[in-house]
Amino acid sequence: MNESTILLTLASIHFIALMSPGPDFALVVQNATRHGRQTGLYIALGLSVGILLHSLFSLTGVSYIVHQHPVLYSVVQLLGGSYLLYLGIGALRAVISMIKNPQADQPKKQNNLVISNKRQAFAKGFATNILNPKALVFFISLMSSLVPAGMSITSKGIALVILFGLSLFWFSSLAWMLSTQRLQRKLQQAGIYIDGLCGVVFTLVGGSILYQTISTFIG
Repeated sequence: MNESTILLTLASIHFIALMSPGPDFALVVQNATRHGRQTGLYIALGLSVGILLHSLFSLTGVSYIVHQHPVLYSVVQLLGGSYLLYLGIGALRAVISMIKNPQADQPKKQNNLVISNKRQAFAKGFATNILNPKALVFFISLMSSLVPAGMSITSKGIALVILFGLSLFWFSSLAWMLSTQRLQRKLQQAGIYIDGLCGVVFTLVGGSILYQTISTFIG
């Protein structure tokens, strides 16, 4: 394949992966629905920067070294799994609290002040992506199978721009659509179900990562 075909294939596979439900998708849905457009957009930016770094590390071989080093990769798995599990348990606890006391959802403005902080929203998105070991493995596989070692620096740079741009476009579009006034009113009514579903996703993914990591040590 020539470099143009490689870039097009890379973009297509990445965009399909972006649309697949997972922690990144769930994070945008949960926060854009509950906390509004600004929070959703800054989370989208944080996720996209995380993807940019994963792509850069994969192109430069850093991710491959981490993946091949059992101790380093296990540390990444433990950190990532623990963080996703933390997000999941936090979301599920909030849902249980709202079920027990529906009035607890009224202090939304107070929660909003916390998550709507631009830096905190960005950091939450960035941490969710960069600490996800499944993302590390995905980009190693994507880059190693599609990007030849002899690919020009210019094309590699274009590849990074494409991966970052597509990520920012998709997650920002998702956050924007979910925070329109008409849809926001409807989603707010289903907020407890959205939080619960996202909490389950985070908990299952984080728990499975921790289980696999611990099983490897025990085995």
